[in-house]
Amino acid sequence: MKKTYVITGATSGIGKALLKVFIKDNIVFAGYRNEKYAEKLSNMGAIPFYIDMERRETIARACAFIKSKTEKIDTLINVAGCVVAGVMEKIPVDNIRKQFEVNTFSHLDFTQRLLPLLGEGKVINISSMSSFGIFPFVAPYCASKRALDILFNAMAVESGLKVVSVKPGVIATPLWDKSVELNKDAINNCTGYDREMKYMVANARKNGKEGLNVNKVVDLIVKIDGMQNPKPSYTVGFDAKFAEIVSKLPQDLINILIKQGIKTKISSVK
Repeated sequence: MKKTYVITGATSGIGKALLKVFIKDNIVFAGYRNEKYAEKLSNMGAIPFYIDMERRETIARACAFIKSKTEKIDTLINVAGCVVAGVMEKIPVDNIRKQFEVNTFSHLDFTQRLLPLLGEGKVINISSMSSFGIFPFVAPYCASKRALDILFNAMAVESGLKVVSVKPGVIATPLWDKSVELNKDAINNCTGYDREMKYMVANARKNGKEGLNVNKVVDLIVKIDGMQNPKPSYTVGFDAKFAEIVSKLPQDLINILIKQGIKTKISSVK
């Protein structure tokens, strides 16, 4: 029996990999922002819909479109996201607002509007190991993912909606290169933190190539999708599991470990 899926961020990374798996025997609504992907998604057999997570009116139109095409959604997978990076004392607050708009508020808005179609269905959010705590120079990203988890978990408790947070570690996806491009102004104009920014860029490039294969995340999501009563949260990757363990330590100890770790890593940067 065919199931109906809705996937945001379906044109690259985790979203694209999920689409390739679920499109085989199901109905899949695939979200895109760049118009060049609309025809490609359609040719794959998906039902494409335009959505820009920074523009509320497009979220409303996307939901209206989906409601006009189907009466139920079995699984909603919120994938779309971005990374705002830099040093907290220098990041413009408007950039941080954008981070929460894209990674948190847009998904909440989208899900609320589609609730009438979900019924006994599931919501699977692509969160991050970053939600477990502080990762220097990507604090807005960490905070947005933590907020995503808290708000949706509350929704699950209050309404009985099945919500699952999937928290990957470092995954080899285009997100890393995109994050460098998105934050180039902050990176290039961060006086006093030149070595830290050089390390951050180099590490992002490395993660995009050497991170965990995206199929590890896809395999877990497929497994979760088939469960009657999945857990509220799952981690993927050794680094994510380690971050979860470290998050249980006292905050002052965590801060010491992070500071020492950053100091060690940037010591070799020239």
